[in-house]
Amino acid sequence: MFLVSLTYIKPLAEVEKHLAEHVAFLNKCYAAKKFVVSGRKVPRTGGVILAYNCSLAELQALLQEDPFHRHAIAAYEITEFEPSMSAQAFEAFVS
Repeated sequence: MFLVSLTYIKPLAEVEKHLAEHVAFLNKCYAAKKFVVSGRKVPRTGGVILAYNCSLAELQALLQEDPFHRHAIAAYEITEFEPSMSAQAFEAFVS
């Protein structure tokens, strides 16, 4: 499992221009069962994605398709981890 932290490197006005494309990318990844949850950071300096069901190399390749990457809107930090505990609703993701 991976925690992907996005940090905006362009102003929010530029983020907004590509937001619909980014959401379409997220929807594609949810449909492919690669993402579990995603959302904006508070304050709005970027976002967070929880990814699974892929290798680090697959995730890195997938993120290359993100419009926020293609348009240099955000920087990405990927942290891999092995879930060992969870709330009952998330037990399917615990190894």
